[in-house]
Amino acid sequence: MFILLFSNGLRNSAVTSRAREVGEKTSMLTKRKRIESTTSRTAEWTCISRAVSSLEADKHYRSDDYLAVLLLPSLLRLLIRIPFVRTLFTKVMAPRGIYEYVIARTKSIDAAFRQALLEQFGQILLFGAGFDTRALRFQTETAATRIFELDVPTTQNAKIHQYQKRNLTIPPNTVFVAIDFDKESLPVKLDEAGFRKDQRSLFVLEGVTMYLQPKSVHETFETIREYTGAQSRVVFDYVRASALRHGNALYGGGGIVKSTSQVGEKWCFGIEREEIEQFLSTYGLKLIDHRDAQDLEDEYFKDTEGRIVGRINGTHCLVTAVKL
Repeated sequence: MFILLFSNGLRNSAVTSRAREVGEKTSMLTKRKRIESTTSRTAEWTCISRAVSSLEADKHYRSDDYLAVLLLPSLLRLLIRIPFVRTLFTKVMAPRGIYEYVIARTKSIDAAFRQALLEQFGQILLFGAGFDTRALRFQTETAATRIFELDVPTTQNAKIHQYQKRNLTIPPNTVFVAIDFDKESLPVKLDEAGFRKDQRSLFVLEGVTMYLQPKSVHETFETIREYTGAQSRVVFDYVRASALRHGNALYGGGGIVKSTSQVGEKWCFGIEREEIEQFLSTYGLKLIDHRDAQDLEDEYFKDTEGRIVGRINGTHCLVTAVKL
């Protein structure tokens, strides 16, 4: 219901409507991924989750993405202000532990983003940016940093239209780069956008790797290796490879695997936790932080008496690495 309200609201966008029309005509001739012709369902769900979280009273559940609410269609903005509706979304409709995971991931990457700004990184690159609002939320701190947002054209155009519709000013140091990671050359796109290899940069792949084909993951990290200046950082999350084979073995695994498949955004890539250091070393990266569901629960959902007040879906892990 919530995703349909979001999608229907975006469908009123002239930009999205044109993209949808082109996608529908093309799909008659060849098979296409769903996100090539309409906005990403998982990106919409993440935006709704962030919006709902910004309204939470409980500090464990409250995050700071106050702009996410403004990106929602009017009816949905009204509905999520009703406590019962928020409970319906987070406790009934959402796969177990995914709402909590999005909150923890958002807070963690917010911290990494702000730290990069504090250290005056020259560039921040957001892969699969979706409805991410960090370039706007932290714009008073980003004057010395260029923000590059990469995503498929349909989702990116819908987001830009929502910014314009809400009279939200896009900072001049924000660069939008439209790309299909499975079909287009990332190095070519970065060169065209003016990305500089010699600068210390932060690369963020939030909710990205699991949706890419293994070949695209390899090519993306090879590009990161080539385009990272000294002491650059990479922050990304991944799903355990075992979740792709038998998700029911992990808390909430069966539900999220089913949900992503049903919306046409099936997971394609996973890594086992014990293999992550070897994976990173292949691309000249060194692991500096690695957190699974339990680690994130301890950091974000533990109360003053040491009790865990929110369980996180067990399929995901969050990684920070540095360029060697």
